[in-house]
Amino acid sequence: MRNLNTRVILIIVIVALAAWVDFSQKLIILNPFTLEPLWSRDVSPRLGLDLRGGLQVVLEADLPEGTSISKEQMETARLILENRTNALGVNESLLQVAGNNRIMGEFPGVADPDEVKATLGQTGRLEFVDFGSTRVAEGTTVQTDVDGGTATDPATADPNAPIVYHTVMTGDKIKSALVVRNDTNGQYGISFTLTNEGAQIFGDHTSTHIEQILGIVLDKVVISSPSIGSAITSGEGEITGSFTSESANALAIQLRYGSLPIPFKVVESRVVGPSLGQDSLQKSLLAGLVGIIVVFLFMGMYYRLPGVLANIAIIIYGLIAFAVFKYIHFTLTLAGVAGFLLSTGAALDANILIFERMKEELRAGRTLRNSIDLGWTRAWPSIRDSNLATIITSAILFWFGSTFGATIVKGFALTLALGVGISLFTAIVVTRTLLNLVLKTIKPGKENLKWFGI
Repeated sequence: MRNLNTRVILIIVIVALAAWVDFSQKLIILNPFTLEPLWSRDVSPRLGLDLRGGLQVVLEADLPEGTSISKEQMETARLILENRTNALGVNESLLQVAGNNRIMGEFPGVADPDEVKATLGQTGRLEFVDFGSTRVAEGTTVQTDVDGGTATDPATADPNAPIVYHTVMTGDKIKSALVVRNDTNGQYGISFTLTNEGAQIFGDHTSTHIEQILGIVLDKVVISSPSIGSAITSGEGEITGSFTSESANALAIQLRYGSLPIPFKVVESRVVGPSLGQDSLQKSLLAGLVGIIVVFLFMGMYYRLPGVLANIAIIIYGLIAFAVFKYIHFTLTLAGVAGFLLSTGAALDANILIFERMKEELRAGRTLRNSIDLGWTRAWPSIRDSNLATIITSAILFWFGSTFGATIVKGFALTLALGVGISLFTAIVVTRTLLNLVLKTIKPGKENLKWFGI
């Protein structure tokens, strides 16, 4: 990083990538030979409940007072509820455990609050369904005879009538399910153990339906369609397929807890109108714009040329920070906007410390280049300690928000911490590089010190 040209190239590359993310809704890299997408990622901005409107729900375990609830049960319930709401198309939903017996859910932009609340209140039902020789696609909604209907006979089926599949076994017959990995090919699978009754049912069916499809259905939606490779009479089996570590773990949890391990009830719900969210966003952006203009004017008038370069560095900081938020799919809330604006102040604070130290060195009679180098060197301990303290505080706030379900605090802490980290890069690398570039065009001398506020 000592080489000026290397630093300039690095800054140009980073700014170009940030601008690509900032001004795109989806990133796509094409194969130059086939023009087919090699890689793509959705980077559309995600607004939180208070900026976009939507539904906020608080669920409480519906159990007798004094009943103990484990952290594993609460986390499993949270994951199942999250999967359910995502299946409704609420892809930016946020559910987190709050305290010992509550789960808080936020669903920005939700179209039907009643449907979401009804889905959250369901206990869920896991079924092993006989699909015969037909592999039903994942995500397909099916009808089964577990609710008292009669399974469809393929030989006499009415082509216009919906097919009713036979449920071989329900999820209450599963004792345990674990993720396993094949030592030979490295593929993930799910190993499961059945109860004695489940082992009998499963053994009888798999013995007579080899190479047939035995679908796994949760709340009438197909989550997997494995084929029966051999008779499973030991009460233990393994589901194989194109699983990743995450998808195998999710399926294992659904097999263990097809229904919620704890019944929940909705104790509080609040609908935030989209007009209120839009109004909050517009006012926040206006306040931020006014603040930035005032700060830019102050930096330019008081610090002259270094202040103008610091303003350019702040613009680069904004481009990079917003690109990071979009790329990691961070849901931006009103509190997050506040944290972002506060971290912008931290970025300017680092520049101010450097510039003041630089002016002291110039007044002491040092050359312009030496003053710049000493300004950075001697201001660094203060910059390091203040930003480290901010990051530690952000970590404490994030822990507090995660523990007690305070999503507003989490959003503020995360944007503040990310912003401080990026601001260090712009203050230490970008501003310094811009100043060194200017020194190559300005002839050092006392007559030019007025451009540095002296």
